[in-house]
Amino acid sequence: MKDVLKNYSGILLLLFGIIIGSIIGIVAPQIVNYIKPLGDIFLNLLFVSVVPLVFFAVSNSIASLEQQSKFGKIMVTMAFTFLFFILTAAVFTICAVYLFPVSGVTASKELVEVTSEESWGNRIVSFFTVGEFTQLFSRQNMLALLIFAFMTGFSARKAGEKGHPFRMFIASGYEVMKELLLLIMKAAPIGLGAYFAYQVATLGPQLFGFYAKPLGLYYIAGVIYFLLFFSIYAFMAAGTNGVKSFWKNAIYPTATALSTCSSFATMPANLQAASRIGIPTQISNIVIPIGTTLHKNGSSMSSIIKIYVAFLIIGRDFFDPVNLLLALGITVFVSIVAGGIPNGGYIGEMLMISVYKLPQEAIPAVMIIGTLVDPLATVLNAVGQLVASMFVSRFVKV
Repeated sequence: MKDVLKNYSGILLLLFGIIIGSIIGIVAPQIVNYIKPLGDIFLNLLFVSVVPLVFFAVSNSIASLEQQSKFGKIMVTMAFTFLFFILTAAVFTICAVYLFPVSGVTASKELVEVTSEESWGNRIVSFFTVGEFTQLFSRQNMLALLIFAFMTGFSARKAGEKGHPFRMFIASGYEVMKELLLLIMKAAPIGLGAYFAYQVATLGPQLFGFYAKPLGLYYIAGVIYFLLFFSIYAFMAAGTNGVKSFWKNAIYPTATALSTCSSFATMPANLQAASRIGIPTQISNIVIPIGTTLHKNGSSMSSIIKIYVAFLIIGRDFFDPVNLLLALGITVFVSIVAGGIPNGGYIGEMLMISVYKLPQEAIPAVMIIGTLVDPLATVLNAVGQLVASMFVSRFVKV
């Protein structure tokens, strides 16, 4: 019994904090603004620690790979895994809305603030690079940081013996940042409990209002996809033992994602879970950070739901074959490309409106749905990186 409590003490404390936070959010929503700063402090500490961890983890993994071919195989396998998962989630959601159609949805009169327009040239530049070195270490520029970490890792390997001290530095930096995150995560029950109270108090009432039907469909389909398909992926990766190991270790990342609504904040929990599952660090330290930016199962499903609701609002046929193919293309863009761009979700929604030539009145509906599905979408996005790293490790031996 003592061993069980010792092994699961972190998860039990985290769940206890979330339960207490949920109760506070339901019975005393008026005090959540007073305890939310505890959650903000915890998340800020987490964010500023995860950024250097991503740099050290990715650059160290590449620098320590023994063969160039191994890196290429990891990248190709990872790309196919991400695309396969995203399209599977999208097709599953299309089947869900076809079998269980939503009725009675009409346009919302809520106004949504529109961000300023930016040229596509500037978006492409900001997608891959930043203007100053210091801007790399902002979570708003994760793709640029990943590219820089890749280049650093390659350069450290190419430097040979002269680069050995630097390779030792990034390896040491990775270990130090892991320990720092373990230290910060000790405050998770308090920080995440406070943040969960805020989520329940603010988003909870909206779930039962105007958007109840499409949201209900998303949450039911999302939970089924989470339990069924993630189990299938884990089985494909490592058989029955893989399924058991995945669900045993996925509790912590799931609770973290649900509490923070941030895939980025879930990254440390994913890296810890990957280590416990036995995924090689050379794989998990590449797949999880890159996947956090570019691989989003939950966003794939929410993209289909948003397009479907927009078509309901204007009375057009979503299930026309051309519309379905366009929906899959937009979903891949939103889930992969837009994930690396600040306000990427907004850009994806604007792309949807533009491609289908929908009226601007559809924008508020899709943006509000995007906000309300965020908790479950984040779970699918974040925990998807863990099962994806298992999947990649099945085909790449390091």
